[in-house]
Amino acid sequence: MGTRGLILAGRRSGGDALADTSGYRHRALLPIAGVPMLLRVVRTLRASGLDAPIAISAGDDELLHADPGLATLTDAGQLIFHLSGTSPAASMADYFETSPDARPLLVTTADHPLLTPEMVHFFTQAAERSTADFVVGLVPGSIFRARFPNQPRTFIVLRGEKFSGANLFYLRTAAAVAVPRFWTRAEHFRKQPWRLVSVFGLANLALFLIGRLDLAGALARASRVIGVTIDAVVLPFAEAAIDVDREADRVTAEKLLGRTHENLSDVAVRDASDHPRVAPR
Repeated sequence: MGTRGLILAGRRSGGDALADTSGYRHRALLPIAGVPMLLRVVRTLRASGLDAPIAISAGDDELLHADPGLATLTDAGQLIFHLSGTSPAASMADYFETSPDARPLLVTTADHPLLTPEMVHFFTQAAERSTADFVVGLVPGSIFRARFPNQPRTFIVLRGEKFSGANLFYLRTAAAVAVPRFWTRAEHFRKQPWRLVSVFGLANLALFLIGRLDLAGALARASRVIGVTIDAVVLPFAEAAIDVDREADRVTAEKLLGRTHENLSDVAVRDASDHPRVAPR
């Protein structure tokens, strides 16, 4: 049947400090080791064997021509544009529901430059074997901290282990759209904890807060609340948990990809002159 891909590259509604300091009009164009993040992710998905074209969900289609590498692939029909929604979850749901292609969908984000074909293969092969409607990738905190003891990261704390998201999602069936639709609704209440209780259920939140749920239990309860089956692929790659949304992440990505001697402004100025289609702010 094959798997298609979607890369979320929408702008943040509250502003983007990293993009503002980089000199680029969009964080997805920020170069890491000389290559724009979005282009790195596109190349990774293409090398992973995903079926073309790959969809880019963004605020405007200029992004697909803002770098020569992206423009070449777009003009060749390898990339297509999707107008992003009000949030990543809303964008995911809208693309999945409106696309005429009914095949399973792999979703990741544009700020994931450390993503590799090996990670994608590991995740998609496990997701394809699952019988769940929706599959999410997670990195155990123990694996992440063994590799990056001081790297800032947010974890979901469960009984026996804590987990970080990996910005990898797999929508296997038509029913899977209920997950991003549910999360879009929950996002509206993130500053109103009492409303979250009505969404997730008091008992579920209580068990989560006191650390009584393990991963299997959390997935089972989430599945019951949302009304679809949800599974997780536990990834052995610490780097899969790093998305570049703050300066510390950019520094780590630069080090891992081999360019530690240049600061952010040096990279932005030189690459902007090398690639005039990438417009600085």
